Amino acid sequence: MQKKEFIPHGVCAQKISFDYENGKIYNLKFVGGCNGNLKAIGKLCEGHEMKEIAEILKGNTCNGKSTSCADQLSKAIFEVL
Repeated sequence: MQKKEFIPHGVCAQKISFDYENGKIYNLKFVGGCNGNLKAIGKLCEGHEMKEIAEILKGNTCNGKSTSCADQLSKAIFEVL
């Protein structure tokens, strides 16, 4: 299993980390940001295909910003893919 750490930009979360293997994501964690919502995203993504997750979350916005923690996660995943 490999590990990815990503520093997001333009959002409240300060770091995104996850493990991945065979195109699937595991142990997704956000540092900072909306704790409950980001824990929920981690649970929803656990064991799912990275490409599918990235496509779903790509372009998601937050509070009038051009990005969100979910969108930044998609960017981190696309770096791996």
